Amino acid sequence: MTADALRPGDTLVVATHNPGKLREIETLVAPHGLSVTTAGALGLPEPEETGATFEENAALKALAAASASGRPALADDSGVCVDALGGDPGIYSARWAGPDKDFGVAMRRVEDLLNAAGATSPERRTARFVAVLCLAFPDGTTEFFRGEVTGRMIWPPRGDNGFGYDPMFVPDGYDITFGEMDPAEKHRISHRARAFAKLVAAMSGS
Repeated sequence: MTADALRPGDTLVVATHNPGKLREIETLVAPHGLSVTTAGALGLPEPEETGATFEENAALKALAAASASGRPALADDSGVCVDALGGDPGIYSARWAGPDKDFGVAMRRVEDLLNAAGATSPERRTARFVAVLCLAFPDGTTEFFRGEVTGRMIWPPRGDNGFGYDPMFVPDGYDITFGEMDPAEKHRISHRARAFAKLVAAMSGS
């Protein structure tokens, strides 16, 4: 099966236990008539993310949810890749926040490492947010949809919207962070929105 097999009224299992990601995915899915349930609501465990890439981790989560639920499942793996840090934290973005999911700690770590690397000017603080969606079906087939948005890291963090590293990231073409941005505007330009646009195109067969 492929994405164009999805129809309005189908139930899609969103394989995330992250409430911020869930809210964004629900918002992106809503116009397309798909019902959403979550791995958490179905009592499905969260598999360990042992992959070496965003694609591998997204597939682990989506395939586990599709197999256990018998329904199509959508998983997201995403993170911020900071150029001066060799692409870190990348796939470890959530893990840098620790078991308490304290992204204040994670953002402070990024800032400390940037300073240690001498990356204090805007041109040395370039970064990109990456989101990879994996759509998996119970028969084991998968499709991947990748979105990226480039920008730079700032300090101190600004804004209370979004989640994760959003208050530290200013996308190119803007002078405000994702954390300061109206959620509707972020949904229009974000890495996750760009990945989802590719999924929607695949659902329509275009």
